[in-house]
Amino acid sequence: MTSERAKRFPLGLEDLVREPRRPEGRPGEVRAAALAASAALNARQQPAKNLQPGAAGKAPSKQGRAQTPVPVKSPVGAQARPQVITPPKPLAAPAAKAPARPVVQSASVRPSSSGRTAALAPAPARTPAKPAAQLAPSAKPATRPVERSAAPNVALNGAMALTSERVRERMVERLRANGVTDQRVLNAMSVVPRHMFVDPGLAVQAYEDAALPIGHHQTISKPSVVARMIELAAAGRALTNVLEIGTGCGYQAAVLSQVAREVYSIERIKPLSERAKTNLRPLRIPNIRLHYGDGRLGLPSAAPFDAILIAAAGLDVPQALLEQLAIGGRLIAPVGSQEGQSQVLTLVERLGPAQWRESRLDRVFFVPLKSGVI
Repeated sequence: MTSERAKRFPLGLEDLVREPRRPEGRPGEVRAAALAASAALNARQQPAKNLQPGAAGKAPSKQGRAQTPVPVKSPVGAQARPQVITPPKPLAAPAAKAPARPVVQSASVRPSSSGRTAALAPAPARTPAKPAAQLAPSAKPATRPVERSAAPNVALNGAMALTSERVRERMVERLRANGVTDQRVLNAMSVVPRHMFVDPGLAVQAYEDAALPIGHHQTISKPSVVARMIELAAAGRALTNVLEIGTGCGYQAAVLSQVAREVYSIERIKPLSERAKTNLRPLRIPNIRLHYGDGRLGLPSAAPFDAILIAAAGLDVPQALLEQLAIGGRLIAPVGSQEGQSQVLTLVERLGPAQWRESRLDRVFFVPLKSGVI
């Protein structure tokens, strides 16, 4: 009996001493493999957790689980444990997390790299070279700025698309469908970039058939109204001198410059007059003459005019403007009050030195025509 105990006791003592060393240095791995391990392995891991504080940083996982110094002869149960625990060990080393998280993070890197490809072409070649643990934390912040910066980029690209000839051609097709037939007017409308005469925030609406605010309680007229007035003023004639009352932002003057040889335009609101100069300067239109003054008085120094266009509504047409119209000339003006929207687009033709003929055409709505300057 003693000889048998002498043979068994050292092995049992060795087993008791080495038993707590098996999970040393592997508390994170034991937690990660606890769900996949068997009931027998969990039973051996419970005493190992009690001995973790004083056992960190010792024998590797395969040596601590074998009952003998040779790990090949370890029991079958001990071999099952390294098969479950050792695979996550290289992934858990850089960041002590479950092995499933790096896989999700590395998958999230791919959309961020594709997002960078849309902005910068060289980005995808550099991104895969970094480890997943380093890319995953920076992938989400990198993706969000690209998306936020894309919004403004998308807005800017949309505004730049409005400058294309195709967009203006669609506007011209609508004008033609609404009855504008003068090809000179249609060509002028297709050439002048209307989006340059409105606020940047309204650029997306520049080629819609709508009046848009330009400040100081004034508006830029609808494209259909601009084309209609110019077509009525020209009436198929070659225009030499044209007078515009109410420069506004300068858009109608720019369109007129493509039809007439000389365009004179008067604005009574000083900031708008300056804004028109700013809008027209990049276009380098040589045949526009801007004036700051009272439009109801006209511009006698440059009279007579083949055509006069008034871009504001008065209760009547000022006599000074009728006198400055050349014989055979045509004046286009909205006449009426703003109350009840009773304004009517009116055509006045000068037949002789003291003879004019008036025709009432379309119902319109303009800002009021006022005297003086501000």
